[in-house]
Amino acid sequence: MNGTFEPVDLTNCDREPIHQLGAVQPFGFLLAISSDWIVTRASANLAEFLGIAQPDALGRPVTSLITPESLHTIRNKLTTLRGFDVEHIFGVALTSGQDRFDLAVHMNEGGVIIEGERCQEGRRDASSLSMRSMMSRLDHTETMEAFFRDGARQARALTGFDRVMVYRFDESGSGEVVAEAARAGIGSFLGLHYPASDIPVQARALYLRNLFRIIADVDAVPVAILPELDENGQPLDLSMSVLRSVSPIHIEYLKNMGVGASLSISIVVDGKLWGLFACHHYGPRLPSAQSRSTAELFGQMFASRLESRERRLALDYETKARRIADRLLTSVADNASLLDDPAWLIEALADAIPADGIGVWINGRLALAGIGPNERSFATLVRHLNRNAAGSIYAVDRLAEAYPDLDLDEAVAGMLAIPISRSPRDYVVLFRQELVRTVRWGGDPLKPVEYGPNGPRLTPRKSFEAWSELVRGRSLPFTEAERRVAETIRVTLIEVVLRLTDEASMARQAANERQELLIAELNHRVRNILSLITGIIRQSQTTSISVGDYIRQIEGRVQSLARAHDQITRDHWAPASLRQLLLAETAAYLGKNAQRIQMRGDDVLLEPQAFSTAALVFHELMTNSAKYGSLSSTGSGTVELGWSRDDEGNLHIGWRERNGPPVVEPTRHGFGSTIIRRSIPYDLGGKAEVHYLKEGLEADFNIPARHVVDPTAVRSNPAPVGAGQRNTVPENHRPLLGLKVLLVENNLIIAMDGEDILRRLGADVATAPSVIEAMQILAGQSFDLALLDVNLGDETSFGIADRLAAEGVPFVFATGYGEGIAQANSHSDAPVLQKPYTMEGVTDTPARLPLPKRH
Repeated sequence: MNGTFEPVDLTNCDREPIHQLGAVQPFGFLLAISSDWIVTRASANLAEFLGIAQPDALGRPVTSLITPESLHTIRNKLTTLRGFDVEHIFGVALTSGQDRFDLAVHMNEGGVIIEGERCQEGRRDASSLSMRSMMSRLDHTETMEAFFRDGARQARALTGFDRVMVYRFDESGSGEVVAEAARAGIGSFLGLHYPASDIPVQARALYLRNLFRIIADVDAVPVAILPELDENGQPLDLSMSVLRSVSPIHIEYLKNMGVGASLSISIVVDGKLWGLFACHHYGPRLPSAQSRSTAELFGQMFASRLESRERRLALDYETKARRIADRLLTSVADNASLLDDPAWLIEALADAIPADGIGVWINGRLALAGIGPNERSFATLVRHLNRNAAGSIYAVDRLAEAYPDLDLDEAVAGMLAIPISRSPRDYVVLFRQELVRTVRWGGDPLKPVEYGPNGPRLTPRKSFEAWSELVRGRSLPFTEAERRVAETIRVTLIEVVLRLTDEASMARQAANERQELLIAELNHRVRNILSLITGIIRQSQTTSISVGDYIRQIEGRVQSLARAHDQITRDHWAPASLRQLLLAETAAYLGKNAQRIQMRGDDVLLEPQAFSTAALVFHELMTNSAKYGSLSSTGSGTVELGWSRDDEGNLHIGWRERNGPPVVEPTRHGFGSTIIRRSIPYDLGGKAEVHYLKEGLEADFNIPARHVVDPTAVRSNPAPVGAGQRNTVPENHRPLLGLKVLLVENNLIIAMDGEDILRRLGADVATAPSVIEAMQILAGQSFDLALLDVNLGDETSFGIADRLAAEGVPFVFATGYGEGIAQANSHSDAPVLQKPYTMEGVTDTPARLPLPKRH
């Protein structure tokens, strides 16, 4: 340490500026070069390598120290640098002498750092295995343990160090040796844990920036970099230095272990420091620069393979979680006994999130199963949880420490709280029992300190003997993957609770208001999703004719679903087609197998109330049939669906399932069955009969004449922009040719889709994702037309509309809500384009607006 910094001891080692130690290891030299290639600093050992004393080099052009050819090589290499990367150059003749050097160069605060060491020509201390064969060996390991073990072996083959460990960090910063390869007779550190203080915070941060660290000889005397401070009083930042000297506290640490040289290769996974290859040698060791570069590449390739494995495991885990969530929703959405018997949740979640107990709190009512707190303590726990951020999963593995005022059984140690609503706060809480386990530390981290050469030290660091600690009061921690699964479960249970809450409501007017808001929000979300699908399909088109035809077919189906959905949710509902309703539901559930439903009957229109009720009934029929009946993927069954009107105008509808799995009447009729049997009689005064025949489900419905309208008696209402039935427009039809159009859309994929359509129609397009950016664009240029998405996340585009109106620029609103939502402002006469954007919808725009003529 130089005199600039305070002495380092156990109390402040996590604040030691290890990137500013002001010295390098003596096996190489360092030059700090300004942006105009003047030497500003140099290591004191410069003369040993370049034959010029360090004081004489300062202030001179670098060309006076090294040959023009070598400088040209360095400058070329610098052009390939990105950010804070370090580039290596091997076998460079810096002077006219015979010596050749291996260099490492990087940018630093506007200047260049050049580090050099003599080339170890002819040395062959790296493995002869190719990187491809090494990666192949890793890829063929079947378990993570084997993957780590083989990685340690290959890293030792590359570096030649006596011991190579794969060292993994946990969330607290503590580490564990999960794999090891070592020469015989030096013992084993496998399975040992080390406290976070062994690798302080700033060291871990530096490992994340600089992925490779070599300490060639712990007894080597550091070589100062002079001048120590620049004109601003700042030391040189050596974060990316290859030669950076070593903290005295770390040198003492290594000496206490008997280590003579060390090498570390960072393992970075998903942008975070997962762990290290920690290499120890029991004497000095300096692999060649080329060998070290190969080892660094191996570390990066190992980390890439590890990241792929972890993502694959996480994907498999989350796929299973989604299946569990779907099964959970199917099983319990119709079951109001959720509050009275939560034990089924433990069984349902056991495969995804193992737990030993569960508590459910909904609307102030609670239910408990398995291990956990008593009712009074659970209520107290809910009050604590209410202080957390709304909608956030929360997990602890030391429950008694987190909430010392809770009256807990000693067996309860861990908790995962899943909020399933925002107001009131409701929860599903999983509990885990205490896991009594023994942790083997590399020395007792709790022993008192004693004084060493650099101040207070932990005594065990001198022996590094394994010390066992019996851990009490802790459960098995909830993993990050389990928390992601919990988030999936949270969304599922919110849907269940909302459904139960709606069913329990007795105030019909209040329920209708909530339903309208829910429908508007659902409509908005569904339309945004449909917009995304349409945009992705259109952006992904290939030049293949067959693929293009297939894409257009899918796009047409998506637009058809959007129009059918719009019929249900549009304000001031008008009579709608029964056949179109059935076709939409069929397309949603069967796709290309839609022919499995055989329809017969002349089309009729249903009044809005009857249309809504029929939509719900046939949604449930098709859902159940697709899951359990004739339309299930396991068979080739069919459904005969016919309808007709009698002399009094009543509508008779028959549903007949055939060739499906054998039908057995369910022992419990849930919410879906209730909708099928009771909706039409209760809401419409009609009739419904359901028969569970072995050869297939049969259902008959009668809708009274007052709810049925002849199609010829109703004149079609004007549809919003984009609601037409055309699927194509002529390729040469360009109604917006020469017009400048401003598109305001906060979703990138949807914006790209809109841009493509507008440009195909001849427009010159500028795009803005927010109100601020749109206002900035309007301040700099003028437009002939604007297309404004109403909802821009946390803001609306009504302010943009005010400015456009003041400037006389025509505009169109785009929305996934109903027209009334889009026009609930002073611009009620503005046209509305229903999402998703379609070629035909945007084509209709010029006819609805006073646009200028362009040629």
